[in-house]
Amino acid sequence: MGARIVIAEDDPKQSHLLRVYLEREGHGVQVVADGRSALDRCRAYRPDLVILDVMMPAVDGLDVCRILRAESDVAILMLTSRSTEDDILLGLDLGADDYITKPYSPRQLTARVRALLRRTGRPTNGANEPIRVGDLVIDNNRFEVHAKGHQVTLTAKEFAILAALAAEPGRVFTRAQIIDGAFGFDNHVEERTVDAHIMNLRRKIEDDPGRPRYIQTVYGRGYRLAEAL
Repeated sequence: MGARIVIAEDDPKQSHLLRVYLEREGHGVQVVADGRSALDRCRAYRPDLVILDVMMPAVDGLDVCRILRAESDVAILMLTSRSTEDDILLGLDLGADDYITKPYSPRQLTARVRALLRRTGRPTNGANEPIRVGDLVIDNNRFEVHAKGHQVTLTAKEFAILAALAAEPGRVFTRAQIIDGAFGFDNHVEERTVDAHIMNLRRKIEDDPGRPRYIQTVYGRGYRLAEAL
């Protein structure tokens, strides 16, 4: 099963689009249009993740975030058109787990949802089976990686980076996107350290780290996990 998600967004076009994309990912989605309804629905539905628009009628998203965080550990993703540092920090201080600023693409948001669900240990989608690329198997449920039938011991950061790449095999991730997908906003990872983690990953999973098959470098852009071998 996928995750249970509540979308609290007063723009019906935006909420419909988000619902379509998230349901395609295998999630169960419920939509409300104001903060008071968001609180009521979350208390009844007990979702894994809440997507909260900051600007909503009745009760705004920041107040909803504060109340929900006092009541539960539900994962909270804030949608905001306020991109100043103070506004973002306020949402995080009130208990949000992540945020995304408007305008955004639905694909960008669904990727952030996957990353947040993965970080918080919630179900990511209906196809939450181990990801297989050739002899490489990445099991997000068990936090295990196998190469050629043998379990590979990874550090938490190495696993997080590999899982972020595995969320979309074939997609090229910049270093900043890898950090964001693996650790979210609450991290102190510098972009240059991504290269060191990738080097260590290659030593552990590749037959020839100097000629990697799984974690491929796209020069001038970043890295990707091979889509198929």
